[in-house]
Amino acid sequence: MNSPTPTLLPKTLDSLRLSDLLRLLVAHGRVDKARAEKLHRDRKQDSSRLHPIVIIAEQKWPDASAPAQHLTVDSLSQFVAEQAGVPFYQIDPLKLDFSHAAQIVSQAYAERLRIMPIAVKDSIATIATADPFHQAWVPDLERLLKLRIQLVMVNPLELQRYLPEVYQLSAAIQSANAAKAGQILGVQNFEQLIELGKDRQLDANEQHVVNIVDWLFKYAFEQRASDIHLEPRRNLGLMRFRIDGVLHQVYQLPSNIMNAITSRIKLLGRMDMVEKRRPQDGRLKTVNADGQEIELRLSTMPTAFGEKLVMRIFKPDMLVQDFAMLGFSPAQSALWRHWTNQPNGIILVTGPTGSGKTTTLYTTLKQLATDAVNVCTVEDPIEMIEPAFNQMQVTQNIGLGFAEGIRSLMRQDPDIIMVGEIRDRETADMAIQAALTGHLVLSTLHTNDAPSAITRLLDLGVPAYLIHSSVLGIMAQRLVRTLCPHCKTPTTLSDEAWASVTQPFTHPKPATVMQAVGCPACRQTGYRGRTGLYEMLSLTPALRSLITAETDVLQLRQAALKAGMQPLMLNGAEKIAAGLTSVEEVLKVAPPIETL
Repeated sequence: MNSPTPTLLPKTLDSLRLSDLLRLLVAHGRVDKARAEKLHRDRKQDSSRLHPIVIIAEQKWPDASAPAQHLTVDSLSQFVAEQAGVPFYQIDPLKLDFSHAAQIVSQAYAERLRIMPIAVKDSIATIATADPFHQAWVPDLERLLKLRIQLVMVNPLELQRYLPEVYQLSAAIQSANAAKAGQILGVQNFEQLIELGKDRQLDANEQHVVNIVDWLFKYAFEQRASDIHLEPRRNLGLMRFRIDGVLHQVYQLPSNIMNAITSRIKLLGRMDMVEKRRPQDGRLKTVNADGQEIELRLSTMPTAFGEKLVMRIFKPDMLVQDFAMLGFSPAQSALWRHWTNQPNGIILVTGPTGSGKTTTLYTTLKQLATDAVNVCTVEDPIEMIEPAFNQMQVTQNIGLGFAEGIRSLMRQDPDIIMVGEIRDRETADMAIQAALTGHLVLSTLHTNDAPSAITRLLDLGVPAYLIHSSVLGIMAQRLVRTLCPHCKTPTTLSDEAWASVTQPFTHPKPATVMQAVGCPACRQTGYRGRTGLYEMLSLTPALRSLITAETDVLQLRQAALKAGMQPLMLNGAEKIAAGLTSVEEVLKVAPPIETL
């Protein structure tokens, strides 16, 4: 790590100035001297409070030491950190210790010095600064706090953005706790008497609760979360986000504040706020920072320590993707279009929960739903409200199940019907009858692979001759995390690792593949985003002849593979070879290929 020399910067420096930073950049061969002098002259009388790093980054100068790259706020911040001899820190808003950090110094003090408390642990206070050369305040603050201060350098724009939010959220949490202590609650039982003052229910409309919910949604959208979990524990509540299929703990809150947040969200979702003993479903729409409408599906469940709330986030761009963006190869896209362009028949999509079946079906229906056709769905629950479809919600307590829904839709002059899931014999019979009477039917099943869907229908009691005459094709799918494009690096695979995803087939091993590394863009996971693996089974005459009441799934699978069906594992191998994902991801989600 390079430290600034006395010839470049004065030994005592109140604050990093534009002239100081330009001098450093020129001395280290990062900026042309003539450019630096011109910028210094132009900005000499500038009274704006822009940080010198931001001023230089705005010029979009190429880095003289690496002309293919530009001097960005991040790269300049890392350079300044090296010169000051302090670590560079990437702010992760989901890891900030709001409640403790904001109590170290006041907001006014932090804004004046352009510093932000990050965390307090083991008598060490980590404080971020955008001006690491100015450290005169450190000894005084250490003496006052009786803590050792560890200084880290951060991007000045991130500091400017997150500093007020840290204090706003901390204030909201403190206000909630203060409100809890200030209200007297009627004693209802002995346990409540013992816990009086600790178990106070907050008003879901109190402003600080509103602020916390707004913050929760904002960061969930920014971090690309697909689900938000609010989970009560004995003395606190956990907040977790599912990002790219993996749950990340975000924050811990006092139980009463978590209850208030849950009540606030139930209120927004038009759910019964008083009822906490039985599960409930709801939905709400909100708007992200870009002005796009985002729909959330809500589900509550009573647990030992209170009501657990899970929110599934549906983003508007989910339904405007083409099949290539979902991970379809050109051959798979062509086959899928061939199936879905048929006037009648049934198409089944199989896979476990969370494998992307809903996104595939909605994307397909969105493209099929023209003014010339009537698209109807029967779902439990309706995943996303889409104006281009006629959507029906299953309501079991009034006798409206999937089978009754399909029967009703048959009298609505439909062209295309989507059935949320085939769960029983009656639903399977109605879906197949709809397919046989001139309608295109799309539905889902929960099976491990495509051939198993045939035996599942037989197990439900569907006669083999009806499967012969109605099923157009079956597609099994999984989701794998894709490697982060910012940090993935090439590597070589051993023969054994490649064989683990291709045996018993022979598939040419690529010279190099990409491996996960980890960077701030992917939250150090090495992965960013997900793509689909697909296994597509077309029912050829030869395969139909194998479907009988005593069909053996292994025999059917072997015949399908010989007929050209590409198993999920091999589709994963193609994506590994293309540098999209890793062997570990494919092995984690794809079922092993049965030995032929």
